[in-house]
Amino acid sequence: MTDDTTTAPFRLGWEEWVSLPKLGLPALKAKIDTGARTSALHAFDIEPFGPANAPKVRFGIHPIPGRDDVSIPCSAAVLDRREVTSSNGETELRYVIESEIAVGARKWPVELTLTDRGAMAYRMLLGRQALIEDVVVAPGESFCQPELNYDLYHSTVMRATAPRRTLRVAVLSREEHNYSTTRLVAEGEARGHVVEVIDTLRCYMAINADAPEVHYDGQRLPRYDAVIPRIGASITPYGTAVIRQFETVGTFCVNPSDGITASRDKLYAHQILARHRIGMPATAFAASPKDTGNLIGLVGTTPLIVKLLESTQGKGVVLAETRKAAESVISAFRGLKANFLVQHFVKEAGGEDIRCLVIGGKVVAAMKRSAAEGEFRSNLHQGGSAKSVRINKQERETAVRAAKAFRLNMAGVDLLRAESGPQVLEVNSSPGFEGIDKASGKNVAGLLFDAIEKRVRPAPARRRSAAARS
Repeated sequence: MTDDTTTAPFRLGWEEWVSLPKLGLPALKAKIDTGARTSALHAFDIEPFGPANAPKVRFGIHPIPGRDDVSIPCSAAVLDRREVTSSNGETELRYVIESEIAVGARKWPVELTLTDRGAMAYRMLLGRQALIEDVVVAPGESFCQPELNYDLYHSTVMRATAPRRTLRVAVLSREEHNYSTTRLVAEGEARGHVVEVIDTLRCYMAINADAPEVHYDGQRLPRYDAVIPRIGASITPYGTAVIRQFETVGTFCVNPSDGITASRDKLYAHQILARHRIGMPATAFAASPKDTGNLIGLVGTTPLIVKLLESTQGKGVVLAETRKAAESVISAFRGLKANFLVQHFVKEAGGEDIRCLVIGGKVVAAMKRSAAEGEFRSNLHQGGSAKSVRINKQERETAVRAAKAFRLNMAGVDLLRAESGPQVLEVNSSPGFEGIDKASGKNVAGLLFDAIEKRVRPAPARRRSAAARS
């Protein structure tokens, strides 16, 4: 007995709707050209990146002809780089990538060369090399397979279903081998991203209206999908200038320059917290030595805290047990011409504070830091210890509001548990990962990359009004 059943050929017209799901392209009009050997995909801003043994390429595509405002960022592994001669006889060296094409109910892998087809009616050309065995091309027919439409680029579903693409991320840090930086590099690379550590002070800038650029070691830095600032307090002015330059060229910076600047200025930071009605210890500041008595009175009775505006990691923070001691410390700081704050000492906190790590508008980890015996500062750099802690709703909301007040996508918010409710001590725009990783058991670097990947997904395109279409 023989089987007479045959499989019907897969029929394509000379033009078809296709999709490239692994590149995040749900709908493209493609020209099917059996006279061409290779296939081509429209691409602009084509840029190689990654290690030499595993090169990648990133590019943008305008999938809708005539709509340069709709732009989809893509990235893929590089298979090859070949010379391709177009139909008009011009030869071009092109990157070659592999992706999966979907036409109707069928899917198969294809090799694509990348070239600027912005002037072409079709964003993709499918050559004979890409056609599978049972495909039959009917040159006199169009759209033999089900039609798609460009409305898919206006759908919120597009963002939810966008594939995870390889990102190029810069970590601005002068300490390549410290814990936080190495964790960021390791986590990013484990996800297939390319993470580069850039020494902030070795960056320099070309500031002009036409083409603002950031240079490093004699070369212009490439475009990054995201920049993670790890700016030390001692280089805040220059570091934030570098971040502003990245912001000018349109790069997503995890923490914006103005938020970092504000968080580092303790006086300004407390004014921002007060403006947003966020709880904090009573704080006072004055420039004149004649105001010492009134300054102490504004924050209540002793003991009180005298804090240098430039203090970090608990350095430059003094506990004055008596009024006489407070006056002596204030006099000494003024003698050094140092700027300082006087702050109410929250005794009921018992030498403990809570570090809440806020990423993307959510508290993702928290730890309680306890001061060493005989010490009032709970900073880990001052010998304090840390352990995981469960925070309540009010503490969670306070931490989120504090980070939002500075427009920080990542912040370490330090709280005291006072009788009147949570009191914000500080908002840190460059929090360390080591202590909170160990205390909370969370993968902080992973949580940050989750937020970055979500942030850089393509947003649905805006629909054009009827007037604009006409």
